[in-house]
Amino acid sequence: MMSYVFSAPAAASVAITGIAERFPVHRIYCVGRNYEEHAKEMGQTGREPPFFFMKPADAVLAADPGQAVDMPYPTLTANLHHEVELVVAIGTGGSNIRAEDAHHYIYGYAVGLDMTRRDLQNDMKKQGRPWCIGKGFEHSAPIGAITPATGLPDVTSADIALLVNGSPRQRSSVSKLIWNIAETIEQLSAAWTLQPGDLIFTGTPEGVGAVVRGDVLHATVDGLEPLKVRIV
Repeated sequence: MMSYVFSAPAAASVAITGIAERFPVHRIYCVGRNYEEHAKEMGQTGREPPFFFMKPADAVLAADPGQAVDMPYPTLTANLHHEVELVVAIGTGGSNIRAEDAHHYIYGYAVGLDMTRRDLQNDMKKQGRPWCIGKGFEHSAPIGAITPATGLPDVTSADIALLVNGSPRQRSSVSKLIWNIAETIEQLSAAWTLQPGDLIFTGTPEGVGAVVRGDVLHATVDGLEPLKVRIV
């Protein structure tokens, strides 16, 4: 039996609807600017080649079905932004996956939030430096329970939305992804070997904005378990 110099941390995991077993998280991949209107609000236009960034697995802040989770307001920022996203959970690993075969590798789907320290991200962009500090901090990846893909209605045209304190902030359709789910898996698997346990945050629609302590976020994708997050 392998031994360690201190106790190994528990693996990050996400609840799964309908069963007690949980989904162990390997890596978190995120697609940048993958809705046209969001790209425009971030100062970009057109269908640029996809680009990716990553969050550590322990950025996951997992909500159990029907339960809200508390997200501590992070340090060093005065401009914490919400970004609602459809999350794809990978169940079978592989590399150089063709888009037409991508569905064979998907375990299920969930609603997620790519929480962003926007002021820190923007500062790093201006300096031409990596912006991990704006994206990869603790609790920056709240996620609802995963719904297995088996028997799930097609999510590629599902509505996606976010309310903050009951008021609409973001609303769109997954059909408006610039790079769809299958194309994203094809591109990702050419650069990295996807593994069971990988999560792919597929991008956010327009309407991103700041939240403060006391705000309650309610994120939805039609057909999936909703996600409720309190900023504390």
